[in-house]
Amino acid sequence: MDMVEIFERLGLALAIGALVGMERGWQERELPAGGRAAGIRTFALSGFLGGVAGYLQGIAGPVLPAMLLAGFVLAFVVFSYRAATPRNDFSVTGVVAALIVFALGVVSVTGDMRIAAAGAVVTTGFLAARHSLHGFLRALTWTELRSALVLLAMTFVALPLLPDHPVDPWGAFNPFTVWLMTVMIAALSYAGYVAMRVGGPDRGILFAGAAGGVVSSTATTLSFARISVSETGLSRQLAGAAALAGGLSLVRCFIISVAVAPVLALPLAAGLAPGLVIFVGAGLVLNARKAAAGGGGHELELKNPFELGTVLRFGALLGAIGFISKLLVQFLGPSSIIIIALVSGIPDLDAITLSTAHLAGNSVPIETASLAILLAVTSNLVTKMVLAISSGTSTYGRLLGVLTIAVIVAGGIGIAVALKILF
Repeated sequence: MDMVEIFERLGLALAIGALVGMERGWQERELPAGGRAAGIRTFALSGFLGGVAGYLQGIAGPVLPAMLLAGFVLAFVVFSYRAATPRNDFSVTGVVAALIVFALGVVSVTGDMRIAAAGAVVTTGFLAARHSLHGFLRALTWTELRSALVLLAMTFVALPLLPDHPVDPWGAFNPFTVWLMTVMIAALSYAGYVAMRVGGPDRGILFAGAAGGVVSSTATTLSFARISVSETGLSRQLAGAAALAGGLSLVRCFIISVAVAPVLALPLAAGLAPGLVIFVGAGLVLNARKAAAGGGGHELELKNPFELGTVLRFGALLGAIGFISKLLVQFLGPSSIIIIALVSGIPDLDAITLSTAHLAGNSVPIETASLAILLAVTSNLVTKMVLAISSGTSTYGRLLGVLTIAVIVAGGIGIAVALKILF
């Protein structure tokens, strides 16, 4: 290294310490003078000391830098403890931050400067997010933590162990593919659950419908139907929120299908876009007036989507539908997938959507796969309409019934035009 590069690297080491020290000083800005063990100057010099240690390593070997590190750690811990004892708030975070600054100072001189700079930004970001992270942990429930761990285990433990090839004589069942699609649905559902938890019931019925549409529009429709019976004055708002949930379920179906088979994008967009416009527009119109007083305290009756039993049942359903679909397509022809879609869409839309999208363009023509998915959507919409009429008030059921019929008709026209143009 020439002299200019040495100064650049030492300057980076100093800047790394100053950046972290700025955050540390800001966190303790309310303390009186002399009450801080380490602030911007101390951390800046700590980073510079790390840079000097890295420079000395190339000249005198590793012993002297190791001695500097040991002395630095001892001194920093002692002074941090003495400064924190009167306030009884000693934290190891400051010590660890100082060690990271020292190490990044060494890296800035002996290693890649980009890695050192990036490490400084990440470290400062974590330190600055202290209150947000602590608030997140306080709000986190055991059920949510367990569900997140199940999702991680599904992704990083179970998935790599599964064979990525068909395991049956007909080539219809690929364990890796089935489980990967199960993980994808689980992750999408968890995103909706988090949205509902973050927003909470105080955001209103409309927000609850939007979040519920990502988790389960069927459960949302049924939950709002039950609420409408006890809160008849909210029937219009609840119907609008259920319509919004139905619209987002169409978006969910589109995303799942296109993620697996991008060739389905145009025909599905033609069939689903009109319904999305009708559902979302009606939801916003019906919720234009504020809900009656006392109506914002209801929460959706949605179960956590990551109960292990639920995950296993969905995986089994997905595997069974995919296996049967591929066998019937092989022996009866591609058109048999339409019958399967009509029946499978009644209780659940995701499984048949994934299975059909996986076959699209391979053993099933694109137009047939598109029609099958849209028929599954139709049967699912009819199921929700029946639930709304049978479980909710007459106003709730009538509004959702009219909207559902309009969506089905508009979607049918859209897909008919698209199939005629594209195929």
